[in-house]
Amino acid sequence: MAIKNVVFDLGGVLIDWNPRHFYKDYFKDDEKMEYFLNNIATPEWNAQMDRGRTFDECTKELAAQYPEYADAIFHYKDDWHSMLNGELPLGIEILNAVKKSGNYVMYALTNWSAETFPYAFEHFKFLQDFEGIVVSGEEKMNKPEKGIFLTLFERYHLKPEECLFMDDNIHNVETAKSRGMHAFLYTGTKECQTQILNALKLKL
Repeated sequence: MAIKNVVFDLGGVLIDWNPRHFYKDYFKDDEKMEYFLNNIATPEWNAQMDRGRTFDECTKELAAQYPEYADAIFHYKDDWHSMLNGELPLGIEILNAVKKSGNYVMYALTNWSAETFPYAFEHFKFLQDFEGIVVSGEEKMNKPEKGIFLTLFERYHLKPEECLFMDDNIHNVETAKSRGMHAFLYTGTKECQTQILNALKLKL
């Protein structure tokens, strides 16, 4: 069945979000920064906010657990916007090629906090080009949970086999494939970009 829809992940594909963009200047020591992000404010901890818990809940809870890191932890909320470092050019080139072709409808499926997504939507104007965006924090489900994929299909009346999905997380890609989507692991390389464009029969 022909592909009719292109579903983008956002962070790591179109938007450069990484807490290191802020904490590099905060710690001024890469080893200390990596310890903090790998052992304290971990991706697993951040995923709670992507799944609908508030920044206040999560930062207060973590600061009580690690009081010596309380200041750094509270900055996770206060300086979240500084963890954004603009658009990712190769991903944006794919998006622009898809948009220019007029052959596909574009959607986004993202693990993102409901609290911070409005900031991203305001500052990244290309997000207004999507027919629909499913945000994990609003749905109280994260990728790679199957339910959030079902929400995408049901809300926008999509057939999985008519959707091409790209994501920088292999577990999300595997779930997408298990639901019947054409799915690509986005690696941020020209080779990956070419592979996706070829699947869509597009050129830059």
